[in-house]
Amino acid sequence: MDIFSLLTVLGGVALFLYGMRVMGNGLEKLSGGKLEKFLERVTSSRLLGVLLGAAVTAVLQSSSATTVTVVGFVNAGIMKLSQAVGIIMGANVGTTVTGWILTLSTLPGNSIWEDIFRATTFTPVIAVIGILFIMAGKKDRQKDVGTIMLGFAVLMFAMHSISEAVSPLREDPVFTRAIGFFSNPLLGILVGIVITTVLQSSSASVGILQALSVTGSITYGTVLPVIMGMNIGASVPALLSSMGAKVEAKRAAFIYLYFNVLGTVICLPLYYLLDYIFSRTAVGGIGAAAATSVGIALVNTVIKVVATLILLPFSNLLCKLAEVTIRDKRSIGGGILLEERFLKTPGVAIEQSRRAAADMANKARKALFLSLECVDEFDRHKDEEIKRLEDEVDLYEDKLGTYLVKLSSADLTLSAGNETVKLLHAIGDFERISDHACNISESAEEIDDKEITFSAPAKADLKVITDALRQIVNMTFDAFERDDAVAAREVEPLEQVIDDLKESIKLRHVERLVAGECTIEMGFVFADLLTSFERISDHCSNIAVALLQIRDASFETHSSLNVIKKGGAEFLAAYEKYSSRYRLSDEVLPEKKNAAQTAES
Repeated sequence: MDIFSLLTVLGGVALFLYGMRVMGNGLEKLSGGKLEKFLERVTSSRLLGVLLGAAVTAVLQSSSATTVTVVGFVNAGIMKLSQAVGIIMGANVGTTVTGWILTLSTLPGNSIWEDIFRATTFTPVIAVIGILFIMAGKKDRQKDVGTIMLGFAVLMFAMHSISEAVSPLREDPVFTRAIGFFSNPLLGILVGIVITTVLQSSSASVGILQALSVTGSITYGTVLPVIMGMNIGASVPALLSSMGAKVEAKRAAFIYLYFNVLGTVICLPLYYLLDYIFSRTAVGGIGAAAATSVGIALVNTVIKVVATLILLPFSNLLCKLAEVTIRDKRSIGGGILLEERFLKTPGVAIEQSRRAAADMANKARKALFLSLECVDEFDRHKDEEIKRLEDEVDLYEDKLGTYLVKLSSADLTLSAGNETVKLLHAIGDFERISDHACNISESAEEIDDKEITFSAPAKADLKVITDALRQIVNMTFDAFERDDAVAAREVEPLEQVIDDLKESIKLRHVERLVAGECTIEMGFVFADLLTSFERISDHCSNIAVALLQIRDASFETHSSLNVIKKGGAEFLAAYEKYSSRYRLSDEVLPEKKNAAQTAES
């Protein structure tokens, strides 16, 4: 092999890795993280986990990507270690699909069908179609499909280039002797580990083996140990991703390593036993036969399927082995973590952010409802809990906000970008609601310290508006968590009712002040409470509008509110419903008529 052939091989390897990455990224963007989220729904059935892991990896074309995602899920507490075992085993099986796809590049073209499916025939067609989708496509999905097709074309072209460059080696005795050294199982395994560790892809490593098979110098006795070493090397990315992670995540990464090591320990002696048996028969030995591209793909698949079938019943022992290796030092923390590794898979990162935001919202809601209970009867334990929850919500805003800003700089689809913007808007409102919960609790403490007693009419008015406040908070937060646009459209009419209630209650309170039924000091506290209630309902309106903006692809808050209010009959009907439900005793709200007229106009 001369220097030019060597450069062609190196360039082919570079294009091969690039093609795999482009195709994988395109598949990831097209799925929008749905494939990874699908893994979250895996049941306790490990067989189902194997099937899911194989299916997801076959689509993503990377067992490392699937396993790194699983490590992230385990670290975030979404998935148990026992569930991860089956998915990890399935990922090993699913990655063999790439090898079968690459066999298309080595078809000899002895028939019309082989001519059609040869890489030199269909690769240019796929490349042209892919670039047309990318350049002319108006939708993200069309561009993603084009990216996948172009990545696949680059992959097949690289495979063909490598095969063409190394084909002269079939006549090179030096290459033949060098390949013979790899028939030593320990050396073969070591070479496989090194190659895959450097390339960070067992699929790419197997693809290079398939390309070298055109020389006719590689035997199955040489291929088998190298493939097993490549399988072990494939666990390196998972081990690296678990660095700094929680104990369970590190254990998941070691399960991947132990599965491949034990698979090698089981399958290698089994191969030599079968080779010995067949060498004694008329069939002849297995190891001396020249390996082909199809044969290498078959060997890779058989090794992983056999290892999975043998080790699946003993998956509990793999968990125990990982637990012995990684001791539990009692990690501190709770809730859903925001995994940095998920930033490379935006669909999953957004889902984790949504979960974290929902958890943040529930903490803010709990703090608010505790503060409303304190208004009725102040409790210092509840007050301390409110302050603790508010600190946690502040921490969520800081961590989640930073995470979302990082995510927004990634290559996001339009829908993913909109979702990120929505979450950034919403977490600010959740944090402000928790702040108002503290303000309400402080007012409740002042009422208790100064032994202020509200009049019966004032208590009745407060009950009406706090009941409305509880409903708008529940409605808003539930709509956010479920991404329910129908429920979100109910928020603004109720917010208008709360605004009207606040104004009417203030007027009634002034009348009681004039009548001497309430004191000035009581009035200040009463006004502070009403202001907090109104602002909380305003933040609920902001959250609902942000949710609706994603559906309507509009980011003008005032115009969105106008559209909602000018919904005419829909807004008016909801307003009528809530104003009737939350009516102050012995009073018809004077603002109701004006609000109705505004909605109609």
